[in-house]
Amino acid sequence: MKTPVHLCLGQEAVAVGVCSRLAREDYIFSTHRSHGHCIAKGMPLRLIAAELYGRESGCAGGRGGSMHLVAPDWGIPGSTAIVGGSIPLAAGAALSAKMQNNGRIAVAFFGDGASEEGSFHESLNFAALHALPLIFVCENNFYATNSPFKARQPECGIAAKGAGYGIPSVTADGNNLGTVYQVAGEAIERARSGGGPSLLEFETYRWKGHVGPACDFEAGCRPKDELERWLERCPHRLYRDGLLGSGQVSCADLDAIERNLRHEIDDAFDFARASAWPDPATLLEHVC
Repeated sequence: MKTPVHLCLGQEAVAVGVCSRLAREDYIFSTHRSHGHCIAKGMPLRLIAAELYGRESGCAGGRGGSMHLVAPDWGIPGSTAIVGGSIPLAAGAALSAKMQNNGRIAVAFFGDGASEEGSFHESLNFAALHALPLIFVCENNFYATNSPFKARQPECGIAAKGAGYGIPSVTADGNNLGTVYQVAGEAIERARSGGGPSLLEFETYRWKGHVGPACDFEAGCRPKDELERWLERCPHRLYRDGLLGSGQVSCADLDAIERNLRHEIDDAFDFARASAWPDPATLLEHVC
């Protein structure tokens, strides 16, 4: 696997909570850290794994890699590695949906670093002006690469920035799947019924470094005890414990689900490794 990979371990509840409230035809626009969003939106694992390996059977024919996943049939026009680049694209899709009156909505996923880009504020203004069916979803994991949030922004928070544009905004626990599901559902219903955009700031944390599988506290980028505190708030474990505590499912039920998922994951990576490389003769195909 030669593509740079930006993992979303620790942030899964945001992707699942938001995307599970969307229809297949609704649009999502994501970032360099898009795997979780694409999986939650229904994109087949085989298409993702093969793209990570740069194979012809990948979602972008092996040309996009980890940071440029695309699956129009699942409402994923594409992810982008440009910080803040997904936001105006989502605004354009929302404008298109409104002009066509097709009932679709658009979601822009982005990180806290992107909220410092001009495209963020321009898109907030445009979405508010035209009452677009658009949800701005900020996954605030408190780091832009290795720069901590408190060293870059004032304490008022990202959600407060929506107030200046008259956009309903909220800050919520991004590691609590139930909370994400409820907050996202309210914003999605508002957008779908003509109530315009919303800005949702979900506070969460990425376990690994900015890129790759290593823990960057070893390089002095983050304090180890900070990571350990967030590991205690693993979104998967919190939701699993909640389900077991409710009595709705048994431990055996959940173990069976996890075994099936592991089989699906193994199958996807076996498929990817067995797939053919793109033909070099097709290098310039699809290039405008």
